Amino acid sequence: MQALRIEGERDLKVVDVDPPSAPVEGEVQVRIKNVALNHIDVWGWRGMAFAKRKLPVIAGAEAAGNIVAVGPNVTGLDIGQTVALYGALTCGNCSACKQGRDNFCESGGSIGNIYGFHIDGFCRELMNIPARLVVPAPDGVDCVGAALSSITFGTPEHMLFDNAKLMSGETVLIHAGGSGIGSAAIQLAKAVGAIVITTVGSDEKGDKASALGADHVINYRTQSFESRARRLTDKRGVDVVFEHVGPETWSGSIFSLKRGGRLVTCGSTTGIQAKMNLFTLFQQQLRIFGSFGCSLANMREVMDKMARGEVSPVVDTTLSLKDIELGLERLEKRDVFGKIILTL
Repeated sequence: MQALRIEGERDLKVVDVDPPSAPVEGEVQVRIKNVALNHIDVWGWRGMAFAKRKLPVIAGAEAAGNIVAVGPNVTGLDIGQTVALYGALTCGNCSACKQGRDNFCESGGSIGNIYGFHIDGFCRELMNIPARLVVPAPDGVDCVGAALSSITFGTPEHMLFDNAKLMSGETVLIHAGGSGIGSAAIQLAKAVGAIVITTVGSDEKGDKASALGADHVINYRTQSFESRARRLTDKRGVDVVFEHVGPETWSGSIFSLKRGGRLVTCGSTTGIQAKMNLFTLFQQQLRIFGSFGCSLANMREVMDKMARGEVSPVVDTTLSLKDIELGLERLEKRDVFGKIILTL
């Protein structure tokens, strides 16, 4: 069968690999149909000096497909079913995993065993995976929607509601509203009745963000987003900042918060170190949450929201496996609104 493998820095190849054997006890075999591209795929493709991993590795960290075989003692899953795949090979035995909170896996599985980055990922025709790491899609959610449930929608679901506790009527500043998780966060926040301010890199992206439901759009290339956010809130500041940019926006994000405001961050696409004024942190009684991935429950929640029509996938482009480098280059340049989807 075919697979897309990272051989080295900026070196991706479509290769022939052996198909998996029949699933063993507790496993299912899935025919992968759609893979969604994310910044972790960009990092894996171009190399990260601080990441410990061995190459070659099959790419792909977020995907969905159809079950084609079920191993012994697997219940509740059937051949033909559309399923979303969890993005890390977690232990399944620690207290966090048993609660369905695999992003808190005590063995470190959610950090050191990410599919497509540390271990062979989803860009292959067939794969065996523990049955506990697949989440069935409800009626009305196709493979594309299911493929976006673990990172694209699951990450902001966990950020906004498990961590920041965003509520109806509150104001949230969402950075990079044209990104995959940014476009998802806009929809998720609007679905609960929040007031959404978002930053974008162009007026064209601003129009698309407004169409998704953003109440206020700030072009960060031409305006100071922190000053505008404070003006929009009568100088009080926002209740929540949705951060995933890092050093380029960190100081402004802190300044944008109201007293007692909450900042939640899941990523840092512009670097890994940022400075901040600690006086501001404690005098303004700010709360900062680090957020990593999502839980299995988050995946179910977001797919239920898709099924109810509260949120929907925002697809920029659909590509074949052989054109993945074009997609990664566009992600690297931020030349995208929503998601780039690979079809196998």
